[in-house]
Amino acid sequence: YYILVMYLIAPALAFCNSYGCGLTDWSLASTYGKLAIFVVGALAGSSHGGVLAGLAGCGVMMSIVSTASDLMQDFKTGYLTLASPRSMFVSQVAGTAMGCVIAPSVFWLFHKAFDVGSPTSEYQAPYATLYRNISILGVEGLQGLPAHCFQLCCVFFVAAVVLDLLKCRLLPKKWAQFVPIPMALAIPFYVGGYFAVDMCIGSLILYAWERVNKAKARALSRAVASGLICGDGLWTLPASVLSLARVDPPMCMKFLSAATNAQVDKFLAG
Repeated sequence: YYILVMYLIAPALAFCNSYGCGLTDWSLASTYGKLAIFVVGALAGSSHGGVLAGLAGCGVMMSIVSTASDLMQDFKTGYLTLASPRSMFVSQVAGTAMGCVIAPSVFWLFHKAFDVGSPTSEYQAPYATLYRNISILGVEGLQGLPAHCFQLCCVFFVAAVVLDLLKCRLLPKKWAQFVPIPMALAIPFYVGGYFAVDMCIGSLILYAWERVNKAKARALSRAVASGLICGDGLWTLPASVLSLARVDPPMCMKFLSAATNAQVDKFLAG
Protein backbone atom coordinates (compact mmCIF):
# COMPACT_ATOMS: atom_id res chain seq x y z
CA TYR A 1 0.00 0.00 0.00
CA TYR A 2 3.03 2.29 0.18
CA ILE A 3 3.09 2.36 -3.62
CA LEU A 4 -0.61 3.24 -3.69
CA VAL A 5 0.08 6.13 -1.31
CA MET A 6 2.85 7.34 -3.62
CA TYR A 7 0.45 7.28 -6.57
CA LEU A 8 -1.99 9.39 -4.56
CA ILE A 9 0.60 11.92 -3.39
CA ALA A 10 2.68 12.17 -6.55
CA PRO A 11 0.22 14.22 -8.71
CA ALA A 12 0.27 17.11 -6.23
CA LEU A 13 4.06 17.07 -6.08
CA ALA A 14 4.17 16.74 -9.86
CA PHE A 15 2.27 20.01 -10.15
CA CYS A 16 4.77 21.67 -7.79
CA ASN A 17 7.72 20.31 -9.75
CA SER A 18 6.19 21.35 -13.06
CA TYR A 19 5.54 24.87 -11.79
CA GLY A 20 9.04 25.21 -10.39
CA CYS A 21 10.60 23.82 -13.55
CA GLY A 22 8.62 26.31 -15.62
CA LEU A 23 10.04 29.17 -13.57
CA THR A 24 13.63 28.01 -13.20
CA ASP A 25 14.31 25.35 -15.90
CA TRP A 26 15.38 23.11 -13.03
CA SER A 27 13.59 19.84 -12.31
CA LEU A 28 13.70 18.57 -8.73
CA ALA A 29 12.49 15.08 -9.62
CA SER A 30 15.50 13.43 -8.00
CA THR A 31 14.89 15.42 -4.80
CA TYR A 32 11.29 14.24 -4.62
CA GLY A 33 12.50 10.70 -5.27
CA LYS A 34 14.99 10.84 -2.41
CA LEU A 35 12.27 12.24 -0.17
CA ALA A 36 10.08 9.26 -1.07
CA ILE A 37 12.93 6.88 -0.27
CA PHE A 38 13.41 8.28 3.21
CA VAL A 39 9.70 8.50 4.02
CA VAL A 40 8.65 5.09 2.71
CA GLY A 41 11.80 3.35 3.93
CA ALA A 42 11.43 4.77 7.43
CA LEU A 43 7.74 3.86 7.60
CA ALA A 44 8.25 0.31 6.34
CA GLY A 45 11.34 -0.43 8.42
CA SER A 46 14.05 -2.97 7.78
CA SER A 47 11.93 -5.87 9.02
CA HIS A 48 9.26 -5.26 6.37
CA GLY A 49 11.41 -4.74 3.28
CA GLY A 50 11.95 -1.04 3.79
CA VAL A 51 14.84 -0.87 1.32
CA LEU A 52 12.83 -2.30 -1.57
CA ALA A 53 9.72 -0.35 -0.59
CA GLY A 54 11.70 2.89 -0.54
CA LEU A 55 13.22 2.21 -3.96
CA ALA A 56 9.82 1.32 -5.42
CA GLY A 57 8.29 4.48 -3.98
CA CYS A 58 11.19 6.49 -5.37
CA GLY A 59 10.66 5.00 -8.83
CA VAL A 60 6.96 5.85 -8.82
CA MET A 61 7.55 9.36 -7.53
CA MET A 62 10.37 10.21 -9.94
CA SER A 63 8.52 8.82 -12.95
CA ILE A 64 5.47 10.97 -12.30
CA VAL A 65 7.11 14.24 -11.28
CA SER A 66 9.78 14.09 -14.00
CA THR A 67 7.13 13.49 -16.66
CA ALA A 68 5.29 16.58 -15.45
CA SER A 69 8.41 18.75 -15.63
CA ASP A 70 9.23 17.39 -19.09
CA LEU A 71 5.75 18.34 -20.25
CA MET A 72 6.25 21.86 -18.91
CA GLN A 73 9.52 22.16 -20.82
CA ASP A 74 7.74 20.99 -23.96
CA PHE A 75 5.00 23.55 -23.41
CA LYS A 76 7.59 26.31 -23.10
CA THR A 77 9.23 25.22 -26.34
CA GLY A 78 5.83 24.95 -27.99
CA TYR A 79 4.94 28.46 -26.86
CA LEU A 80 8.09 29.82 -28.48
CA THR A 81 7.41 27.92 -31.71
CA LEU A 82 3.63 28.62 -31.73
CA ALA A 83 2.78 24.92 -31.52
CA SER A 84 -0.64 23.69 -30.42
CA PRO A 85 -0.75 22.90 -26.67
CA ARG A 86 -3.41 20.26 -27.25
CA SER A 87 -1.30 18.49 -29.87
CA MET A 88 1.70 18.57 -27.57
CA PHE A 89 -0.30 17.09 -24.71
CA VAL A 90 -1.66 14.30 -26.91
CA SER A 91 1.85 13.60 -28.16
CA GLN A 92 3.09 13.45 -24.57
CA VAL A 93 0.40 10.92 -23.68
CA ALA A 94 1.27 8.83 -26.74
CA GLY A 95 4.97 8.99 -25.91
CA THR A 96 4.30 7.95 -22.32
CA ALA A 97 2.27 4.97 -23.53
CA MET A 98 5.07 3.97 -25.91
CA GLY A 99 7.60 4.33 -23.10
CA CYS A 100 5.69 1.80 -21.01
CA VAL A 101 6.63 -0.78 -23.66
CA ILE A 102 9.95 0.52 -24.97
CA ALA A 103 11.62 1.21 -21.61
CA PRO A 104 11.16 -2.32 -20.19
CA SER A 105 12.22 -3.77 -23.54
CA VAL A 106 15.44 -1.75 -23.56
CA PHE A 107 16.11 -2.73 -19.95
CA TRP A 108 15.58 -6.40 -20.82
CA LEU A 109 17.95 -6.03 -23.79
CA PHE A 110 20.68 -4.54 -21.63
CA HIS A 111 20.07 -7.06 -18.84
CA LYS A 112 20.46 -9.97 -21.24
CA ALA A 113 23.36 -8.56 -23.24
CA PHE A 114 25.52 -7.08 -20.49
CA ASP A 115 26.35 -7.73 -16.87
CA VAL A 116 24.54 -4.61 -15.72
CA GLY A 117 25.37 -3.49 -12.21
CA SER A 118 28.60 -5.42 -11.82
CA PRO A 119 31.60 -3.34 -10.65
CA THR A 120 33.65 -4.78 -13.52
CA SER A 121 30.96 -4.30 -16.17
CA GLU A 122 30.94 -1.61 -18.82
CA TYR A 123 27.52 -0.63 -17.49
CA GLN A 124 28.02 -0.41 -13.75
CA ALA A 125 24.68 1.33 -13.11
CA PRO A 126 26.19 3.78 -10.60
CA TYR A 127 22.89 5.45 -9.84
CA ALA A 128 21.40 2.08 -8.86
CA THR A 129 24.12 1.68 -6.24
CA LEU A 130 23.68 5.29 -5.15
CA TYR A 131 19.93 5.05 -4.64
CA ARG A 132 20.20 1.65 -2.98
CA ASN A 133 22.62 3.10 -0.45
CA ILE A 134 20.29 6.06 0.08
CA SER A 135 17.48 3.60 0.79
CA ILE A 136 19.67 1.66 3.23
CA LEU A 137 20.54 4.95 4.91
CA GLY A 138 16.86 5.82 5.23
CA VAL A 139 16.03 2.46 6.80
CA GLU A 140 19.08 1.72 8.95
CA GLY A 141 20.51 5.19 9.54
CA LEU A 142 24.22 5.97 9.51
CA GLN A 143 24.95 2.50 10.87
CA GLY A 144 24.08 1.05 7.47
CA LEU A 145 26.86 2.94 5.70
CA PRO A 146 30.35 1.51 5.11
CA ALA A 147 33.11 2.43 7.52
CA HIS A 148 34.11 6.11 7.45
CA CYS A 149 31.60 6.83 4.66
CA PHE A 150 29.92 9.70 6.50
CA GLN A 151 33.26 11.27 7.42
CA LEU A 152 34.40 11.09 3.80
CA CYS A 153 31.15 12.70 2.67
CA CYS A 154 31.75 15.59 5.05
CA VAL A 155 35.35 16.00 3.87
CA PHE A 156 34.41 16.06 0.19
CA PHE A 157 31.52 18.43 0.86
CA VAL A 158 33.83 20.91 2.56
CA ALA A 159 36.43 20.45 -0.19
CA ALA A 160 33.81 21.22 -2.86
CA VAL A 161 32.76 24.41 -1.08
CA VAL A 162 36.38 25.52 -0.70
CA LEU A 163 37.14 24.87 -4.38
CA ASP A 164 34.05 26.82 -5.43
CA LEU A 165 35.04 29.75 -3.25
CA LEU A 166 38.57 29.72 -4.61
CA LYS A 167 37.41 29.55 -8.21
CA CYS A 168 34.54 32.04 -8.06
CA ARG A 169 35.42 34.48 -5.30
CA LEU A 170 38.90 34.43 -3.84
CA LEU A 171 41.39 33.94 -6.67
CA PRO A 172 41.96 36.25 -9.65
CA LYS A 173 40.75 34.97 -12.99
CA LYS A 174 44.19 34.04 -14.31
CA TRP A 175 44.71 31.68 -11.37
CA ALA A 176 41.09 30.58 -10.92
CA GLN A 177 41.10 28.86 -14.32
CA PHE A 178 43.49 26.25 -12.90
CA VAL A 179 41.19 25.35 -9.99
CA PRO A 180 39.19 22.19 -10.86
CA ILE A 181 35.40 22.26 -10.93
CA PRO A 182 34.02 20.03 -8.13
CA MET A 183 31.12 18.77 -10.24
CA ALA A 184 33.52 17.71 -13.00
CA LEU A 185 35.66 15.91 -10.42
CA ALA A 186 32.58 14.09 -9.14
CA ILE A 187 31.48 12.71 -12.52
CA PRO A 188 33.98 9.80 -12.66
CA PHE A 189 32.83 8.69 -9.20
CA TYR A 190 29.33 8.23 -10.62
CA VAL A 191 29.95 6.82 -14.09
CA GLY A 192 33.40 5.24 -13.74
CA GLY A 193 36.91 6.21 -14.68
CA TYR A 194 36.50 5.29 -18.35
CA PHE A 195 34.38 8.41 -18.78
CA ALA A 196 37.46 10.53 -18.12
CA VAL A 197 39.08 9.19 -21.31
CA ASP A 198 36.18 10.49 -23.41
CA MET A 199 36.27 13.84 -21.66
CA CYS A 200 40.03 14.12 -22.11
CA ILE A 201 39.79 13.46 -25.85
CA GLY A 202 36.93 15.94 -26.15
CA SER A 203 38.90 18.58 -24.24
CA LEU A 204 41.90 18.11 -26.53
CA ILE A 205 39.68 18.49 -29.60
CA LEU A 206 38.13 21.64 -28.13
CA TYR A 207 41.57 23.05 -27.31
CA ALA A 208 42.80 22.47 -30.86
CA TRP A 209 39.58 23.91 -32.29
CA GLU A 210 39.92 27.06 -30.18
CA ARG A 211 43.48 27.51 -31.40
CA VAL A 212 42.31 27.31 -35.01
CA ASN A 213 39.05 29.29 -34.78
CA LYS A 214 38.05 30.47 -31.33
CA ALA A 215 34.79 32.13 -32.40
CA LYS A 216 33.40 29.04 -34.10
CA ALA A 217 34.58 26.83 -31.26
CA ARG A 218 32.67 28.90 -28.70
CA ALA A 219 29.55 29.00 -30.87
CA LEU A 220 29.40 25.35 -31.95
CA SER A 221 31.36 23.32 -29.40
CA ARG A 222 28.34 22.52 -27.22
CA ALA A 223 26.31 21.32 -30.20
CA VAL A 224 29.17 19.16 -31.47
CA ALA A 225 29.78 17.73 -28.00
CA SER A 226 26.09 16.89 -27.63
CA GLY A 227 26.12 15.10 -30.97
CA LEU A 228 29.18 13.06 -30.03
CA ILE A 229 27.66 12.07 -26.68
CA CYS A 230 24.37 11.08 -28.34
CA GLY A 231 26.24 9.07 -30.96
CA ASP A 232 28.19 7.27 -28.27
CA GLY A 233 24.94 6.47 -26.49
CA LEU A 234 23.18 5.24 -29.63
CA TRP A 235 25.98 2.77 -30.28
CA THR A 236 24.96 0.82 -27.18
CA LEU A 237 21.89 -0.53 -28.99
CA PRO A 238 23.77 -2.28 -31.85
CA ALA A 239 26.45 -3.26 -29.34
CA SER A 240 23.86 -5.02 -27.19
CA VAL A 241 22.42 -6.80 -30.23
CA LEU A 242 25.90 -8.01 -31.22
CA SER A 243 26.49 -9.15 -27.66
CA LEU A 244 23.25 -11.14 -27.66
CA ALA A 245 24.33 -12.73 -30.95
CA ARG A 246 27.64 -13.77 -29.31
CA VAL A 247 29.68 -11.75 -31.79
CA ASP A 248 33.16 -11.12 -30.41
CA PRO A 249 34.89 -7.82 -31.23
CA PRO A 250 37.94 -8.07 -33.50
CA MET A 251 40.12 -6.42 -30.87
CA CYS A 252 39.90 -5.33 -27.24
CA MET A 253 41.67 -2.69 -25.19
CA LYS A 254 42.30 -2.87 -21.46
CA PHE A 255 44.27 -0.63 -19.12
CA LEU A 256 46.26 -2.41 -16.42
CA SER A 257 48.36 -1.25 -13.52
CA ALA A 258 52.13 -1.47 -13.85
CA ALA A 259 52.34 -4.46 -11.51
CA THR A 260 49.57 -6.38 -13.30
CA ASN A 261 51.05 -5.53 -16.68
CA ALA A 262 54.41 -6.93 -15.56
CA GLN A 263 52.71 -10.17 -14.51
CA VAL A 264 50.96 -10.42 -17.88
CA ASP A 265 54.22 -9.84 -19.76
CA LYS A 266 55.93 -12.48 -17.64
CA PHE A 267 53.12 -14.95 -18.34
CA LEU A 268 53.22 -14.29 -22.09
CA ALA A 269 56.99 -14.65 -22.14
CA GLY A 270 56.60 -18.14 -20.69
